Amino acid sequence: MNKELIINASGEGVEIALLEDKKLVELHYERGTNQFAVGDLYLGRIKKLMPQLNAVFVDVGYEKDAFLSYTDLSPYLRSLIKFSKQSVDGNPSWGEHFGSFKNEAEILKNGKITEVFNGKPEVLVQVFKEPISSKGPRLSCEISLPGRFVVVTPFNDVVAISRKIHSADERKRLQRIVESIKPKNFGVIVRTAAEGKNTAELHADILELEKMWKTIQRNLKGAKAPQMILSEQDKTTSILRDLLSVSFQKVVINDKKIMTEMKDYISRIAPEQAEIVSLHTAQQPIFETYGISKQVKAAFGKTVNLSSGAYLIIEHTEALHVIDVNSGTRHAEAGQEQNAIMTNLEAAAEIARQMRLRDLGGIIIIDFIDMKLPEHKKQLVEAMEELMVTDRAKHTVLPISKFGLMQITRQRLRPELNISTAENCPTCKGTGKIGPSILLADDIEKDFKYLVTQGHKDLALHVHPIVEGYLTKGTLLKPSIVKKWAKAAKVKMKVVIDNASPLTEYNFYDAHTNDMIKL
Repeated sequence: MNKELIINASGEGVEIALLEDKKLVELHYERGTNQFAVGDLYLGRIKKLMPQLNAVFVDVGYEKDAFLSYTDLSPYLRSLIKFSKQSVDGNPSWGEHFGSFKNEAEILKNGKITEVFNGKPEVLVQVFKEPISSKGPRLSCEISLPGRFVVVTPFNDVVAISRKIHSADERKRLQRIVESIKPKNFGVIVRTAAEGKNTAELHADILELEKMWKTIQRNLKGAKAPQMILSEQDKTTSILRDLLSVSFQKVVINDKKIMTEMKDYISRIAPEQAEIVSLHTAQQPIFETYGISKQVKAAFGKTVNLSSGAYLIIEHTEALHVIDVNSGTRHAEAGQEQNAIMTNLEAAAEIARQMRLRDLGGIIIIDFIDMKLPEHKKQLVEAMEELMVTDRAKHTVLPISKFGLMQITRQRLRPELNISTAENCPTCKGTGKIGPSILLADDIEKDFKYLVTQGHKDLALHVHPIVEGYLTKGTLLKPSIVKKWAKAAKVKMKVVIDNASPLTEYNFYDAHTNDMIKL
């Protein structure tokens, strides 16, 4: 699979498109004031305890207080509060070496929020979900610092290996390497991208994240809640960090400054791939050059058409998303059951793409075309699971229910991406009021002049009554549009009302023979 990252920088921000085999699968927008993004770290102040919800509201500077549930507290919460307070005061008991930090007792897994927050302390928190709709950000106290090959978690010494690495020998190898190089007081989660990497690559990644933790400590010194402590890397960098592999063919950017930054970043994490970054210099807009604008118009909207003639209807409610699969052209040689499975498999591929593209989250209900055979239902579920392997969001695919519905839950971290592909009507300009269009008059005049050049001297124009009134309305001082045309061309033309004619259609006839003239 060939991957390409196309980046369009403008005054409003940055648009990032991820293509897989030339097909748009992810679209991200990064604005200049993109605060409260997933991964951002804040020094927050506890505002209100909610015992009935077993949660607290935290002031992180957003217009609405952020939500922190007990289930999102780290077992090392007391250690985190201690670290936050001493770092803010500038008198850390561990000095320059975090490995000598003495952890506090862990909190109970099923405890009460009132038991762990005495008063309203200031604490380091991380954005877990961006503000969505009328809700503020959702926070976590399980601080994690993601790198390319590993994720570092402070206050513990656990080493965990991604479940997507299936080889037992490889898992043992990575476990041994990480345990030998990881700093004290840091847990390490080994990512799937670490498979096959050597000790030097993993060590460099861990050292980079250890420096980031020291930066957090420096930024906390003298901080006053609410205050941002460390921002997640920009969207472009985070995508490259998570997805960069040998399958990446190019990264094209239309901004020289961003291009230089991206080249420097890739040179640090994967020097052998630095040459894939290039600057877009053509006159045509970058999204037009790579066919992204066309794909956006085709992919967003209520209806999504498939190549076979089938189509999807995607509806959004407050609680869930509903996708209906409708069959298109059927193959005559195939039976109903075979047509159903063929259409459903094609729809599954597009649905997996649409979930990534629109960043659909929460509960997704899919009404596939009914199938009778259990093996076909099993084949469809397995295909959907396989198609969603590349999806970075956590998800679960459930078997097809007895009502023929597939249920998918997908991690919701950001607001759904919704792009309006509707355009204003060129006739009414979006007002909803239709009258004779100047564009229609231009078309009629162009055809009239062409017929004159073909030798026609006496014409009859048949049009809708409203158009007839528009073309023939004139005064003694100001002749009608039709009279102006006829006088300029030195021919005769009359306008005939055709009550059966649609508003925007017209026909020319020879006034003598009453025959329609084909254009």
